[in-house]
Amino acid sequence: MAESTFDPSQADGRWQRAWDDAQTFRADSASDKPKSYVLEMFPYPSGRIHIGHVRNYTMGDVLARYKRMRGHEVLHPMGWDAFGMPAENAAMEKGVHPGQWTRANIEHMKAQLKRLGFALDWSRELATCEPDYYGHEQALFLDLYEAGLVYRKESEVNWDPVDQTVLANEQVIDGKGWRSGAEIEKRKLSQWFLKITDFAEELLEGLGELDRWPDKVRLMQENWIGKSQGLQFAFDLSSGEKLEVYTTRPDTIFGASFVAVAADHPVAQGAAQDNSAAQEFIALCKRGGTTAAELETAEKLGFDTGITARHPFTGEALPVYIANFVLMDYGTGAIMAVPGHDQRDFEFATKYGLPIPRVVAPSTADAEAPMAEAFTAEGVLVNSRFLDGMDIAAGKQAVIARAQSEGWGEGKTVWRLRDWGVSRQRYWGTPIPFIHCHACGVVPAPKESLPITLPEDVDFQTPGNPLQRHEAWKRVDCPQCGGEAARETDTLDTFVDSSWYFLRFASQPADRPFDPAEVAKWLPVEQYIGGVEHAILHLLYARFWTRALRRMGRLDVAEPFASLFTQGMVTHETYARRDGAEGRQSFFSPEEVERSADRAVLKADGAPVEIGRVVKMSKSKKNVVDPDTIVERHGADAVRWFMLSDSPPERDLPWSDAGMEGCARFVHRLWRLFGQYDAGASGDRDKPLERKTHQTIAAVATDIEALGFNKAVARIYELTGAVEKAAPSPSRSRAILALVRLVAPMMPHLAEEAWHRLGQDGLVADVAWPEVDPALLVEDEVTIAVQHMGKLRDTLSAPKGAAKEDLEAMALASEKVQRSIDGAAIRKVIVVPDRLVNIVT
Repeated sequence: MAESTFDPSQADGRWQRAWDDAQTFRADSASDKPKSYVLEMFPYPSGRIHIGHVRNYTMGDVLARYKRMRGHEVLHPMGWDAFGMPAENAAMEKGVHPGQWTRANIEHMKAQLKRLGFALDWSRELATCEPDYYGHEQALFLDLYEAGLVYRKESEVNWDPVDQTVLANEQVIDGKGWRSGAEIEKRKLSQWFLKITDFAEELLEGLGELDRWPDKVRLMQENWIGKSQGLQFAFDLSSGEKLEVYTTRPDTIFGASFVAVAADHPVAQGAAQDNSAAQEFIALCKRGGTTAAELETAEKLGFDTGITARHPFTGEALPVYIANFVLMDYGTGAIMAVPGHDQRDFEFATKYGLPIPRVVAPSTADAEAPMAEAFTAEGVLVNSRFLDGMDIAAGKQAVIARAQSEGWGEGKTVWRLRDWGVSRQRYWGTPIPFIHCHACGVVPAPKESLPITLPEDVDFQTPGNPLQRHEAWKRVDCPQCGGEAARETDTLDTFVDSSWYFLRFASQPADRPFDPAEVAKWLPVEQYIGGVEHAILHLLYARFWTRALRRMGRLDVAEPFASLFTQGMVTHETYARRDGAEGRQSFFSPEEVERSADRAVLKADGAPVEIGRVVKMSKSKKNVVDPDTIVERHGADAVRWFMLSDSPPERDLPWSDAGMEGCARFVHRLWRLFGQYDAGASGDRDKPLERKTHQTIAAVATDIEALGFNKAVARIYELTGAVEKAAPSPSRSRAILALVRLVAPMMPHLAEEAWHRLGQDGLVADVAWPEVDPALLVEDEVTIAVQHMGKLRDTLSAPKGAAKEDLEAMALASEKVQRSIDGAAIRKVIVVPDRLVNIVT
């Protein structure tokens, strides 16, 4: 290797072209090698990849390359989650078609990913916005409909009157549309639903089998599915009606002091018929928060209907309120309120001066203890008649048993999980394949008419769904009676697109969504990598689709992802300056700031800026680092190495310019070391270096398989230092060749360049992982601490398992020990085999 420096600007492109020309990373389903499917959550084509993407894909890439070196046939694909509102927003703001904007972004991001040298099978690339993908999705949707897992019903939605679209709860901020700022209205619309609740029990039970998933993710899914056992019963109302409620805490029934119903509950609607004040309150509720989290923190408001509910045990008349914190979509839309033991109820009762009985206490002696807030801890039942003294579990069973024996209630299991509403009033999504006929009703589109493609000639200047206004696209003949009909103008939630894409990566026939036999070769995904923000919905929906397809006989696998890893974020400190009388913050990017040890100034004017906390990189705070700039400056391998260094991969990685510079220096340090390879080196065998080399090979393999990339990096640093210090020998040359292969998954361009310059055959990407000599993994020498009167005086190397007499003789022969003894009489020598010798005088 004549070159003294490594030039990534030349090497990166050269080896990326070589991999492309050789189709190195193209997966072969027909291969008889063991198969490994490595997948990172595919990105939304926003226009640029960010450093978080780089970290995510680098982790998967190292594992994929390592698996190839271990003899596996690896499927490591890439695609684009390409439908969604950002493209429509761009169409409205920039006057460009969503498809044009999206496809241009894909091309740019694809070039960025290629520049980083990821070992991706680009032959399987897919984009969910293309008809050859979403047409198959439409076919699967019809299959689910035929299996009874798709239905349509009227449902209350969040309606944005300006954008004229339904918004998800998360898109409603303080009662207003996240984009338009308009007051959100509650409307009843006919919506399409998937019956995920049919799978609630098996989705919950299946979590127990996912032992290679993070515990926190399994717990989040368990809570979202929300299996609970309690009591369902009906209050007798003073109006003559019955009011169904469900409670998970029947043990607290003697603490009930009021009943609350949702604004949409029939009892509320009845109370408002001739009561303008009730009507105004219901309208207020409809303008309020929509998520459970929002309602938890919002002020608790209520309206007394004047109706009372009869307590099933005491006969007491409990007031019935319409309450803004009760949702119709949860339970029965009505609750038995126990303010002493539910903080939400406590706040409501405090506001309206309602009784707050204590029925659970730390002990019976605390039965009358005052409460400054709801008591929600474990305890014993008090002030509860026949339940007094029982623990909570026993109290629950006792109340359920009494209710069932007396015929006014029954024990029941309920689920927090609700069926998945998939209708979206948007253009840029998968058209739902149904047709509305005046005579026949809603009928499925014929499969031979798929894909139902989106029209290109659409207008985004008028608010609302362009499909609703596109008469030419809407008009179609009814497939049943031949009469005039109209297409469904709703499109599918983009979570549907990502609920089966991993199947399409594994198998891509033109005439159907996938070939089950081909899918069976690859699934389940061996390693899935992505952000914890997708821990609930995306992963739950993907699990549901896989199980639904299995129930329909289309798949033999129940769980799509055998192992899940949720990586930490890349973080950076912020730079800001407060402007004007209001002290509004203006943020600046790292490129705009000159940073020193204890201060930062704006390059434009030299004035100081505030150095903020290290937080997740975000465009709003401008604390982002452009991957292109860093790759241009340091090369792909240095960036990849930084992504793997220091922080455990599940933790956040603070960005550091100094750390990045250090990684770049290590790339060149390795290059210089590789240049010292001597195929004809002579000299004695260096057994300690050979042992270090083989121990490192084994340990790095273990670390990569456990996704402990930072540990693998540390071991490679150690071996590099050991090789640098070693004298020229055949052992050293073999260690250098092993080191090239060890860093190949992490620094693939450097490794290929070195492999080629060292005269080795083929691509290092195709070379096997270095073999390990098991004999060299065992230490045959140990370090013995030698002490005099308990103080360390010397250390010795000795054969492992050496006899006590030999260790004693070696210790007494030490000059340092003899100087310490200084002629004193030795009273005894304590020897701990393989560890220490202590001489007592």
